[in-house]
Amino acid sequence: MSQDMILDTPLQQTRNLAWWLYLIHGASFVFSLGAFSFIPLIINYVKRDEAAGTFVYSHHSWMIRSFWWYVAWIVVGAILWITLIGIPLALVVWGVAWLWKAYRLLRGFLDLNNNTPVPM
Repeated sequence: MSQDMILDTPLQQTRNLAWWLYLIHGASFVFSLGAFSFIPLIINYVKRDEAAGTFVYSHHSWMIRSFWWYVAWIVVGAILWITLIGIPLALVVWGVAWLWKAYRLLRGFLDLNNNTPVPM
């Protein structure tokens, strides 16, 4: 039996879960600007230890770090927005944060599809 025919291995299940989590993070990002990403984030935290010792572990960590850094930059933009003088800068910060998060989601998704870890 070839390796391609074995679809129900623990690694394949872990990889499939990470694939779905990328999709859910992406959908949340597109439709709510990441407001609902806390749902897949919780699953990332819960399932990350099950992926220990595999390339999928790096993907869970990647999604977790991407979420928290995105939140940090959104908060920085909000603080700038409140100052009123910083509104143009807030828009720039939010735009760059959006592009960065999009890059992180796409990069992770492509690396997962290539069965490679993302850089830590």
